[in-house]
Amino acid sequence: MAVDNIPPIVHTQLNYLINHSPYSIKVEQMWSGSKNPGLLDRFTLAIPFCLDYIKWDVIYNAQFPLLAPDIIFGPEDESFRPYPSGREGELKSKNSLSDWNCKDPTRLLSLIHELRSLYMVYQKKRVAEVDDERLKFEISTMYSREGIEMYMSSGVDKPEEVKLAVPLLEMDLNKLVAGSTWRHQQKIYLQVVYPVSRKYLAVASAPRLKLISSPELKALFSIDEFRLPPWLDGMCMAEYLPTLEEMLESQIRDAVSSIETRRKFITTMAIPFGRPLEADPIFCRKATFLACSGVFTFLVHVSLPLQFPRQQPALMLQSSQHFHTHSGNAPIKSAILQDYPWSPRWDVSRMADRIFDYLVEECLNFKKHCNEVILQQR
Repeated sequence: MAVDNIPPIVHTQLNYLINHSPYSIKVEQMWSGSKNPGLLDRFTLAIPFCLDYIKWDVIYNAQFPLLAPDIIFGPEDESFRPYPSGREGELKSKNSLSDWNCKDPTRLLSLIHELRSLYMVYQKKRVAEVDDERLKFEISTMYSREGIEMYMSSGVDKPEEVKLAVPLLEMDLNKLVAGSTWRHQQKIYLQVVYPVSRKYLAVASAPRLKLISSPELKALFSIDEFRLPPWLDGMCMAEYLPTLEEMLESQIRDAVSSIETRRKFITTMAIPFGRPLEADPIFCRKATFLACSGVFTFLVHVSLPLQFPRQQPALMLQSSQHFHTHSGNAPIKSAILQDYPWSPRWDVSRMADRIFDYLVEECLNFKKHCNEVILQQR
C-alpha cells in the first residue's frame, strides 16, 4: 500500500484490520473516488468465507474521512441486507455503522467482522430454504457441530449447489508444536459440496469432498498426501466424519512425533560435519553445514521431507569461493542430490555417515563443476 496516498484515518483503520483480524483478509486493489485522484480512499477486501473468498468494496470519502464508509457487496448478494430499516416509530438497533467513531482504529475491523457474521446467518437461511430433502437431512445431522459455514451457489451459468466448510478436530493444532510462530489458529476443514436436487433419488450420489487446511500447516503435515476414507452407499455425513477425524488425528500426532526424529538426525549430522550454521529449530526441515575438501570450502544444505526417514533428505552444495559473475555474483550451487545410498531402516548415525562418505566423493565433482563455470565466464 502507498501509505502517503491514503488518508491517515483510513490507513490507520485498514492497517489495524489487516494486522489484527483472525482471518487472513487481503486488500485486492485501491483506487480514488475523490476530486484529488492521488488520494486512495476506496479498496476491495477479499475476506475468507467457506474456504473461498467473498469480495466487498469499502468506500470511504477522502473529503469527509470522519464519516463511516459504505460497503458494496458482490453482485450475487443483492438480497443481503445486513441492517434492514425498521418500521416507522421503531427504535433502530445499534450496529457498527450507527455507532461509528472515526478516531477508533478498531472500527473497520469491528464492522467487517460484524458483517461477516451476519453474512454467515444470511447464507444459512438461504440454504435452509432449498427444497432438497437429502440436503436438509444431512445438515440436520451436523447441527451439534460448531463453526460450520455454508454457501449457496447459484446463477445463470452455474449449477445450484451448497458448499459446506466443516471444521475438523477439537485439538489445538498450534499447541502441538513447541515454539511454533503461527500467527493464526491452524485449522483443517472438510469441504463438502452437495448438488441441489429437487427430485427424490433412491440412492443419493456422494458429495464432492476435499480436505483443506491453513497454508502454514504444510510445514508440519501434508493435506495433499492424506487419503480420504471412501464414501459408502447410503452413508451420511454424521457417519463419515468420526472415521475421518480418527484417521486425521492419528496421522497428525505421527507428524508431530516425526519432528523429534528429524531433530535427532540433524543433531547426529553434527558429528561428522560439525555444528550446523543454520537449522530450523521448530519443524527441523532444514539445516546448513560448512564443509571443506582441502582448500575448497562449501556449504551443504540439507532439506528433510515430512516423510523422513521413509524418504531421504535432499542435498545441495554451495561454493563459498566460486560465483556467477554475470548473475550478480550469486554463489555457484549444485543440482539437488538424492542419488546416494539410503535405507529408512538404518539408525540415524549410519544415515549421517553414509551421507558424509557420499559427499567426500561428490564434492570433488562439484569443485570440478565450479571451475568449469568460472572458465566459461572468462
